[in-house]
Amino acid sequence: MLAPVLSLTAVCGGHAQSEAQNGPQSNPVQRVPSGVILVKGAWASASDTTTPVPEGGEVTHNVYNNPYFRLTYPLSKDWIKKYDGPPPSDIGYYVLAQVEPGDTFKGAMRGSIIVTAADLFFTPTGADGALQLINSTRDNLRADYKVVRAPTQITLDGHSFIRFDYVSPVAGLYWYVLATQIRCHAIQFVFTSRDVKLLDELLKEMATHLKLPEDAGLTRGAGGGEVPVCIKDYAIPENIVERVDPILTDRRFNPIPVRVIIDEEGRIKHIHFLSAFPEQSKAIADALRQWRFKPYLRDGQPAQVETGIMFGRMDGTPAPVRMTTSAPAAAK
Repeated sequence: MLAPVLSLTAVCGGHAQSEAQNGPQSNPVQRVPSGVILVKGAWASASDTTTPVPEGGEVTHNVYNNPYFRLTYPLSKDWIKKYDGPPPSDIGYYVLAQVEPGDTFKGAMRGSIIVTAADLFFTPTGADGALQLINSTRDNLRADYKVVRAPTQITLDGHSFIRFDYVSPVAGLYWYVLATQIRCHAIQFVFTSRDVKLLDELLKEMATHLKLPEDAGLTRGAGGGEVPVCIKDYAIPENIVERVDPILTDRRFNPIPVRVIIDEEGRIKHIHFLSAFPEQSKAIADALRQWRFKPYLRDGQPAQVETGIMFGRMDGTPAPVRMTTSAPAAAK
């Protein structure tokens, strides 16, 4: 039951971040008790501040724009991005935006829109696309939920999506889910309300105003052109010329998913940590900067590649790095 859980996560995470940014709303400031040490947890970070990252989208002048996904979503009138999402999870899951009616909204019923992204390099389900993720949501619905529309392929502005609708009859709450693929991520738009008419209007507006990159779609979404080609499991021994393993000395057994961009000469030009402690980020970044890859050829020409590598000590063994071993996609 993916979408209902997302709604709760976004609200709780967003509320906490909103208070942190704007100050407490009603509760007085509480001091940390003596003897308590606050430690910053695993978080997202990147090797530079100019290369776009998935969590970098913003709402400006009532338009949600995400440079990484090259996605532009004008919000409905009187709707606002109310909360910031929580940080990316260590399985590559993002709540990019939660949109709700503002104070000026005049509708009889309210609702919410959540935009999410699931990194197909790191999803624990092993799904290789949006269709598989939506089917997993359907297959894991609670018994008291009812499918209204089975996962169905539709087209919006020339881009293919999977649409899936379901309802909680007890709560009278409906979910409309639309999913597509961009840069090896499954992007989901989750619309929730008790008012089916409102949901239909929101979907109609989205179909009219949403702007996606040319390569977005269920059978595309692998980058190229203006952005690197994304290839799952590209960092295998056959493609690596030089490699230095990071030394992770702290006994933390968290997975550390990392996305990297490899330039035309086979050097790593950008490192994006989805979830890592600061000392882990430093050790891995220092090592990755020494890696060298065979140049990736696309149509006979060197091209930039984006891929994922999973580091960390997930099982308590002394191995400093865990890497996948399946073969990469063939160069075109």
